[in-house]
Amino acid sequence: MKLHELKNVAGAVHRKKRVGCGEGGGHGKTSGRGGKGQSARSGSSIRPGFEGGQMPLYRKLPHRGFNNYEHRTEIAVLNVGDLASLDAKVTDVNAEVLAASGLIRKGEKLVKILGDGEIGRAFKVTAAKFSESAKAKIEKAGGQAIVA
Repeated sequence: MKLHELKNVAGAVHRKKRVGCGEGGGHGKTSGRGGKGQSARSGSSIRPGFEGGQMPLYRKLPHRGFNNYEHRTEIAVLNVGDLASLDAKVTDVNAEVLAASGLIRKGEKLVKILGDGEIGRAFKVTAAKFSESAKAKIEKAGGQAIVA
């Protein structure tokens, strides 16, 4: 089978609706546009939320509060147990090393280390934040938790 040999399934293609060609066709007179008015005219478009000149709902309701979305600080989160999956040669751990190993996304600079899981060897971990339990586990294994 080749691209030029493909055929539509029977009934998949419909003929174009011919509006305004008499009452017998089912779409005569107003051509499926209802009665008179703005929506019956050609080229008409009424924007969403328009209520015919009445004060629209989105303008009646109060707009209060503050949204922090534009100004938020994104921090990548990682558990102590995930550090065990790093290569055996790695002792200094920072955001670049974690991104290269696939534990966090590339380009993420701020990392917080949480205390879930166990750690078996000493790491010198540099991160923006540490939970108390993560700091304790890293230092118990003989490593360092450096806040940068």
